Amino acid sequence: MVTRNGRRAVRVVVGLTVCLIAAAVSAQTPNYGVTVVSEKKMDFTTLKTYVWTNGQPAALPSADKQLVAAIEKELAGVGLKKLTTGKADVDVAYGALRRTDVDTNSKPDATGAMKRYDVGSVYVVMFEPGTRNPILRLRLDKPLEMDPAKAEATINAAVAELFTKYPTRRPKK
Repeated sequence: MVTRNGRRAVRVVVGLTVCLIAAAVSAQTPNYGVTVVSEKKMDFTTLKTYVWTNGQPAALPSADKQLVAAIEKELAGVGLKKLTTGKADVDVAYGALRRTDVDTNSKPDATGAMKRYDVGSVYVVMFEPGTRNPILRLRLDKPLEMDPAKAEATINAAVAELFTKYPTRRPKK
């Protein structure tokens, strides 16, 4: 004989199992593109200067230099001037990483391997000076073309795409 509490416990376990399966299935589909998290009350038009702070640089020094140059170009494009000393309106950090995503829905090849994608992730975070409270987080996850001859163009395009979502930028019509 199953008691009323026993049935309730079974329903809870079944419900949790369904939620876990749904979460696992949805976790298999990566979301590529730009993600933005910004401080709602921040007026980004008041920001005029920035300084670099520690982040997570790209593993390759050449990629690091290209990313910094591309980010500085985009920051200038939204009206921010880089300071090398002194107090700025905002502290800026960036991070980059490369990963491999696996398409678990693809058919295995002759060796049994699933289709793989090289993916690059780059983020730019703006902090309130002195507090490290983030006021803006921009992140781009995107499949990469691994041709070294096209690396700089790929980085410039990715960073430009990232900054299309900067709060003061108007969408193009």
